[in-house]
Amino acid sequence: MNEKNESRSGGNADVICGRNPVIEALKSGANLDTVYIDGNGGSLSVIRRLAKDKGIVVKDARDEKLSKLSGGASHQGVVAVGACGEYVTLEDILAVSAKKGTKPFIIICDEIEDPHNLGAIIRTAETSGADGVIIPKRRSAGLNATVFKTSAGAASYVPVARVSNLASAIDTLKDNGVWIYGTDACGNDYTKTDFTGSCGLVIGSEGFGISRLIQQKCDFMVKLPMLGKINSLNASVAAGVFMYEVLRQRSAE
Repeated sequence: MNEKNESRSGGNADVICGRNPVIEALKSGANLDTVYIDGNGGSLSVIRRLAKDKGIVVKDARDEKLSKLSGGASHQGVVAVGACGEYVTLEDILAVSAKKGTKPFIIICDEIEDPHNLGAIIRTAETSGADGVIIPKRRSAGLNATVFKTSAGAASYVPVARVSNLASAIDTLKDNGVWIYGTDACGNDYTKTDFTGSCGLVIGSEGFGISRLIQQKCDFMVKLPMLGKINSLNASVAAGVFMYEVLRQRSAE
């Protein structure tokens, strides 16, 4: 089987394997989410440069990771994963509430790396009426096939902005009158917090919660009550509780 025939893993059009196929995909302007590379030099350096020029995330990965992504197809040290949706700008998300005539309600994901969690968060964001979701370019899942599937199609309707600097994005939200609510065990009871104003809700990573820098950017910290022996919830489950409290309070106005 030649390289051209091996460029797709298991017939999955969302994954492109091999150096030449990935280079051609980058040159053609294909809608790619992330390029995974094992090594440097030669055509791999060309791929890194092309991806960087187009603003596509490049992640270093070991052979085992590439083999898993490629489904066992020959990957030659590089696998590109397609995006299942177009990213928007932060301004696009702010424009949603302006168009609706409502106060902003935005979900900010701080390094949510599990695509199932991100997909579930996007799904709940859609059903709870959030204006959009913000994710960082680094250390975060992107709009890949798993996220799209887990979102049950909500990724087609919820604007997602992928930003280079999450802290700067939060500063922009603040400049536009959005209050930032971090979610952490050190916060106040979420049911005693007023979410009826312009709201940016920060959901921390699965293992480490909200990073210190992002926590410092928050105007308020809120928490869920924990009565059992387990002191944390799955990120997407916790996000769902907070999002529906925002919706509940706004619906009661």
